[in-house]
Amino acid sequence: MTSTADTSSTFLTQEAYDRLKAELDHLTGEGRHDIAQKIEEARLEGDLKENGGYHAAKEEQGKMEARIRQLTQLLDNAVLGSGDPAKGTITPGMVVSVEMFGDKEKFLLGSREIADGDSDLDVFSEKSPLGAAINGKKVGDTTSYEAPNGKTVEVKILEAENYRP
Repeated sequence: MTSTADTSSTFLTQEAYDRLKAELDHLTGEGRHDIAQKIEEARLEGDLKENGGYHAAKEEQGKMEARIRQLTQLLDNAVLGSGDPAKGTITPGMVVSVEMFGDKEKFLLGSREIADGDSDLDVFSEKSPLGAAINGKKVGDTTSYEAPNGKTVEVKILEAENYRP
């Protein structure tokens, strides 16, 4: 785990880190055991060329191993913490309300992995144009960023609070 943010690091709250670590522990332990058992059972059914159960289990194994690699990289490069709304400074891990184009938008600043699966909040990375524009700013500030279409988008920061799953 790194102590300072860089371009390869991802901000995570302690809750998100713990949840993802538990998922990784499950996948590398019980998950790998279960998929190996499915593959062995399917292998015993006979001809592997036409064995749908075997191919499905192998595909599931591939997806699981990809998720294990993703989680390992994410957790190895995680920066833990939470913002301090009392200071009013926007940091990853905060739910931010802004005004853009005359409309109020509310979203989580940080990694999608911070939000639990039940959250319907939009998530913007601190590395995205909007995220980079507001990261480090204070509630009440107005800032801008260049949209992909080349237009400048004005953003007023209205509120910020720590994300709570």
